[in-house]
Amino acid sequence: MTRTAPAETKLLICVWHRFSLWNPPPEMAARIRERWPAMRVAHLPKFEGLERELPDTDIFVGFSLRPEQFALAPKLKWLHSTAAGIGQLMYPELRASGIEVTNARGVHAIPMAEHILGTLIALARRFPDCVRYQQQARWAQQDLWNAAPRPRELHGQVLLFIGFGAIGHAVARVAQPLGVRIWAVTRSGQGGAGLAEKIFPITKLHDVLPEAHFVILAAPETPDTRRMMGVREFARMKSSAYFINVARGALVDESALIAALERRAIAGAALDVASQEPLPPESPLWRLDNAFITPHMSAVSEELWARQTALLMTNLERWFNGEELLNRVDLERGY
Repeated sequence: MTRTAPAETKLLICVWHRFSLWNPPPEMAARIRERWPAMRVAHLPKFEGLERELPDTDIFVGFSLRPEQFALAPKLKWLHSTAAGIGQLMYPELRASGIEVTNARGVHAIPMAEHILGTLIALARRFPDCVRYQQQARWAQQDLWNAAPRPRELHGQVLLFIGFGAIGHAVARVAQPLGVRIWAVTRSGQGGAGLAEKIFPITKLHDVLPEAHFVILAAPETPDTRRMMGVREFARMKSSAYFINVARGALVDESALIAALERRAIAGAALDVASQEPLPPESPLWRLDNAFITPHMSAVSEELWARQTALLMTNLERWFNGEELLNRVDLERGY
């Protein structure tokens, strides 16, 4: 793909989400304009007017560009997703186009690692149950000890990551001092040596699930990973094991998870994502006392856009210098 000089380049930022934090602040465009004053930089805070801006756009920054919109951008050379997940962009027209695609992989690593660590401690020490008892003004020390599973230590527990990228690496670094054992399952059985005690290929998932005390789903959304956790997978987990999903709701057969929780086939689940977001009020997950739900907030941080802007500007420097871009997406694999 032929790269352009700043004076020949138009960069378009267009992101709109109902959650205000996911929307880029004006400072992102201002920083880019200041660094490259010859470059045309457009920032649309909503999708209105997008079709008018696309025909002469060289670089698009945003997490959503539908096929009919992509067709209106014949000059597009590089698409940078402000989300780490890019499943919504992996349609045939874009995959076949040959344009460069990058994502925000790693930008969310620090807050997500802290969120996951907090979740692990909360589940191990039964904090959600403590909150429920507090609301009843009930001193439930004996109740908590009598319940299964009992409050436990994280020390010596096996944390099994399904997907071991930037998020898994960050969690491993902060959790290892607690004496946990880090295992991982990846597509190839490779990656993160030195951070994980054991790494298995995805074909061994059913073999290792029974060994885990906590199963942490942190894989990308692709056609191969959708509904990868279902009836058979939950049946392989220990009855005392917890399931944590910080990836995407589409990776889980939600009805199978609900059934496993209702039967107490697993100890519980901590869910930061759902198959439908916002999670509908009628979902049984709200009423299960062994489901701990957070509203897709694991990546929430006041530092988000400082990190997003730093990554984009680093890649723009590399783009104009003819260097390899960071966080390139493999369009065949879809992540």
